[in-house]
Amino acid sequence: MIVCDVLVLGGGIAGCTTALHAAELGADVVMAVKDSLGETNTAYAQGGIVGLAQEDGGDSPELLARDIEAAGAGLCRPEAVELLAQRGPALCKEFLWRKVGVPFDIDAGGLPEPTQEAAHSARRIYHAKDATGRAIQESLSRAVRANPRIRILEQTTLVDLVTVPHHSRDPRKVYDPIQVWGAYLLDTSNGAVHMATAKRTVLATGGLGYLYLHTSNPPSATGDGLAAAYRANARIVNCEYVQFHPTTLYIPGKPRKLLTEALRGEGAHLVNSAGERFMTKYAPDQMELAPRDVVSRAIFQEMAATGDLCAYLDLSPMRLKLDLEARFPNILAACRLEGLDPLRQPIPVVPAAHYFCGGVAVDSEGRTNLPGLFAVGEVACTGLHGANRLASTSLLEGLVWGHRAAEAAVQECHYTALIPDDSLEPWRPPTSSVEPDPLLIEQDWNNIRATLWNYAGIVRTQARLQRAYSDMGYFYHRIEAFYREAPLSRKLLELRNGAICARLILKAALQNPVSRGCHYRVN
Repeated sequence: MIVCDVLVLGGGIAGCTTALHAAELGADVVMAVKDSLGETNTAYAQGGIVGLAQEDGGDSPELLARDIEAAGAGLCRPEAVELLAQRGPALCKEFLWRKVGVPFDIDAGGLPEPTQEAAHSARRIYHAKDATGRAIQESLSRAVRANPRIRILEQTTLVDLVTVPHHSRDPRKVYDPIQVWGAYLLDTSNGAVHMATAKRTVLATGGLGYLYLHTSNPPSATGDGLAAAYRANARIVNCEYVQFHPTTLYIPGKPRKLLTEALRGEGAHLVNSAGERFMTKYAPDQMELAPRDVVSRAIFQEMAATGDLCAYLDLSPMRLKLDLEARFPNILAACRLEGLDPLRQPIPVVPAAHYFCGGVAVDSEGRTNLPGLFAVGEVACTGLHGANRLASTSLLEGLVWGHRAAEAAVQECHYTALIPDDSLEPWRPPTSSVEPDPLLIEQDWNNIRATLWNYAGIVRTQARLQRAYSDMGYFYHRIEAFYREAPLSRKLLELRNGAICARLILKAALQNPVSRGCHYRVN
């Protein structure tokens, strides 16, 4: 039995911030992470984090807020935008740079040196070369490991949230409102399922990009927290808004690798196979610095018009003003590993699923509609991103809401008594001992990923969405039956969660006929 004040599920920037601040405030914290601590979506972020929104340099919180709302296509929650714009940059500097020690690139004055990114009206992005997420993650992971009030459970997969009345031994609890009291956790090293009870539980499980055939996300991004929240009856919103990053490295037969927004922010051009700069046709005012949904559709449409398998990112306009070897060493190395020389030839690129703008609905402190449950980071929907996320705001959102959720959760712990262990049902394993066939799991994943990419991708139609929702209903029921019969494994849990999240995306996209942001329908 695992018992704590605050249970944090996930170890990216949102989860680590929550755990660290809750521990600083005196809480007993348990952090459960699916892989080793540090292997998260946060670590894959390249470009940076919004760190500057001051009057100097022509920037301000008001200008940052306008940029966020413009990218969000009229769907941003004003309170969330104002909160991040007013408090986020200062928290980035004070908490990440000064306190945690993230090694941002600095200027001659010893301060973090900001860069430009698409759809931003000012140079306000703090960065660590082209591996900012990795630098943030490593610094936070070290701080978490060093904190004696935080217990870390690695190689631990979320099975389900523990809720009353669903998991209560007392049948009369059926009349009570739903409340979350922790989670069932699978130790993937030995297959054991443990119940962790907590006064407050925080979902920080990240996104669901792996549901798409082409994605910048790692294979662990399977929507675990979103699916668990759905099963517990949490309110979930905006699932149709899946953002596609315009530029991932296109190497046939290989996983996509992210090519940061900062490349275009610093002056790279998008061209077709004929070397023509095609953004003049799709966003003549903003060109390559248009919001991500606009650039992704432009590449998609240009590929369709020319028959090309990809577009190209030309770095030559940057070479005279920037030391590319120093600024983007990891990207250049990744390209050269594939036999490409970005300093001599354009880089082949295609859009790929990148960020989930929807999620578990939360307030300004990360509370969900279920007492006892908070959600922060990509699994949560604060309303900040609206219909399309502005570059480099997601890391800052995880930081701000992780910090605030920790304060609110610890405050609630002061007047919350932990539920007695013997009042809850222990985990009951399935009766069958027949291991799932890995080939069947792989084939089901292939079906899910291809279905979402082809029918709920960059451009959507009513007919495609209806077909996909029908097909996914079949997959969902088959996988659910499979789950209830077979011994638990991480792969089986991820497949179940992926099927649930795919249906959530498709249903939301099918029910919303209005094209907005990264949900684009032609009929």
